Amino acid sequence: MRPAKIKNKTSAGGVVFRRDGTEDKVVLISVRDRTAWTLPKGAIEKDEKREATAIREVAEETGINARIVTSLGSIAYWFYKRTENAKYHKRVYYYLMEYLSGNLDNRDPEVNEASWFGIEEAIKKVTYNGDREILLRAKEILKRL
Repeated sequence: MRPAKIKNKTSAGGVVFRRDGTEDKVVLISVRDRTAWTLPKGAIEKDEKREATAIREVAEETGINARIVTSLGSIAYWFYKRTENAKYHKRVYYYLMEYLSGNLDNRDPEVNEASWFGIEEAIKKVTYNGDREILLRAKEILKRL
């Protein structure tokens, strides 16, 4: 077997929040054929800015329009794609985003489910440690807003 090729991918996404009485709620998605709960994100298209990608991907994957409040930084991880015999290094830039309008029922069909969760519940519910790290950053910023 040939050694795996190394490839890079860059994505952007967001932690969309809304104030619900005393509790901040955030949106998580579950992608089809997976039981994983994660944050909405997607690939940055050619000549697209990270912020524009985050707004576009959140709208596509959740049906929600949101505005960026601040950056939450980025996370990076590796994954292997057997069909390409390639190891990918993926970096995802995240933004804290405030809900403006929209309905979770208007999401892209690739997303199995989208739902609002209290931030504490979301931190426990997400499948990936990177998402948990981003949600913890968001929680700290939301305390100050």
